[in-house]
Amino acid sequence: MNKVLDVVIIGGGPIGIACALACKKRNLEYVVLEKGALTNSLYNYPLNMTFFSTSEKLEIDNIPFISNSPKPNRDEALEYYRRVATSNELNINLFEKVISAEKKEDYFEVISEKSTYKSKNIIVCTGFYDIPKLLNVPGEDRPKVTHYFKEAHPYIMQKNIVVGASNSAVDAALEIWRKGGEVTMVVRGPDIGERVKYWVRPDIMNRIEEGSIKAIYNAEISEIKEKEVVIQTPEGTITLENDFVIALTGYRPNFEFLQSLGVDLSEENEYIPNYNEETMESNVQGLYLAGVICGGMQTHKWFIENSRIHANIIADSIVEKVNILQN
Repeated sequence: MNKVLDVVIIGGGPIGIACALACKKRNLEYVVLEKGALTNSLYNYPLNMTFFSTSEKLEIDNIPFISNSPKPNRDEALEYYRRVATSNELNINLFEKVISAEKKEDYFEVISEKSTYKSKNIIVCTGFYDIPKLLNVPGEDRPKVTHYFKEAHPYIMQKNIVVGASNSAVDAALEIWRKGGEVTMVVRGPDIGERVKYWVRPDIMNRIEEGSIKAIYNAEISEIKEKEVVIQTPEGTITLENDFVIALTGYRPNFEFLQSLGVDLSEENEYIPNYNEETMESNVQGLYLAGVICGGMQTHKWFIENSRIHANIIADSIVEKVNILQN
């Protein structure tokens, strides 16, 4: 492609869709490149997941999101964002992974698996769900280990260990137990996470208290064997019989991709990218960041309801640049 676009948006999740809408409303020439399906991360969420946010807080550009309950589920969200993208005829290329992006003199060259693009600006809104935080223990690469939970059916009548104490770990533990799987939670801290959904936390605490779900606190897995898992606890090492390990210890953005683009990251293991909060432009001129990727390792800081505003902030900044150049 020889034509120089105004914007290439990398990532077709809710924030990428919001950025596309904002660019279209301002008559900017843009394209969205998404490596998977539309809202790929949401598509890979657990089948029965319910959002923490209410539907109106997940809306884009004041387009109504009507759900059966105040807090929508995964399927309702997929349908909403699909309708937003299709009814507004947004220019989104699905299943087109970006391989590299490089800043030239006055434009970026973006190379995907299918084409090459030239653009004056880039918006990176790739989220964080694709790269799990690993346990880094022997046996983590065994087939019985997963870092994602889709549904409980494979785990019924099995001995399952759920690692973690966040919303995803708690939801998985409860659903597996209700479907007839044996569940032991391995929790690194002294309790279930404080940010667990307020209507779910009492449920998991009651199941643990009554012994339906076992919880080992202040513990970490040290080795995963074929039929056992070795766990380090304050009382010493214990070994449990095990069929499956569901390690839901969180996810992280693709920092390597940001660094390849020249984006500076903070130190002290937080990896917060360098950007202007007033414009969302990074230290690389013309390269903008939107959504959860702005939080580095603090993936709880940004989510759909408080980062959808990034779209209009970025689009306004780009339009202002265009106007300055024209004048």
